Amino acid sequence: MTKQKRLWLFVILILLLLSLGTVIYVNDDYTASEEALLLLSQGVPEIMISEEANRIVFRPPNVSSGLIFYPGGKVDHRAYTPLMTKLADRGFLCVLLKMPLKLAVFVPDAAEKVIDDFPEISNWVIAGHSLGGVVASSYAEKHPQQLDGVVLLASYAGSDLRESGLKVLSLYGSEDKVLNLEKYQDNRSKLPVDAVEFVIEGGNHAGFGSYGPQKGDGQAQITSDEQIRITAEKIAEVYCPIQDPVPGK
Repeated sequence: MTKQKRLWLFVILILLLLSLGTVIYVNDDYTASEEALLLLSQGVPEIMISEEANRIVFRPPNVSSGLIFYPGGKVDHRAYTPLMTKLADRGFLCVLLKMPLKLAVFVPDAAEKVIDDFPEISNWVIAGHSLGGVVASSYAEKHPQQLDGVVLLASYAGSDLRESGLKVLSLYGSEDKVLNLEKYQDNRSKLPVDAVEFVIEGGNHAGFGSYGPQKGDGQAQITSDEQIRITAEKIAEVYCPIQDPVPGK
């Protein structure tokens, strides 16, 4: 075998190993729970849910603001259906994005098309969970004129938002063992001085969605439903205070 053939075989072997590693990585993901999928298929009263190629739209009868959601890394976007319905109950038109390979880093500017597709919405909040929050904050730093606020769920700002003029809300659970708190604290300096921080007592990292336990996470002391309810309430308090939720929601 010639030296050139050995080199080509080596390159092909490396590419195969990289491909295998990628397949293993992206398939080691978090699937939406049966409860979340059932909620998505059955729907909820007064909320129009439409599934599209790269997103799911939750439209309430009376829209006050729009919210664009970037899912956490390797998390099935449908797992955030319970949170989206709770927010829609409070007046938000919610657009839940489906990311390629379940990683928001591949389409960091996905929010731009959403804003273009809903010109009737004048007030937009961009939100994200974990890695999704980091990517969402980067979009916000580049396009502050398109947005009114940023919501970080178990996440931190990947870009400097201090002079963005945006209203920032950061929430995480007291039992979260996935969020790097040291990095979180270091990145607090990138937030506006009036940023609102709220710790959900008993909540953990996975509790913002409905996809079961997450590797390395702490044991939640409250249910995921309770964590999602608190999250929706806090977001509504900061960005949509005049909207009352549907009774019982």
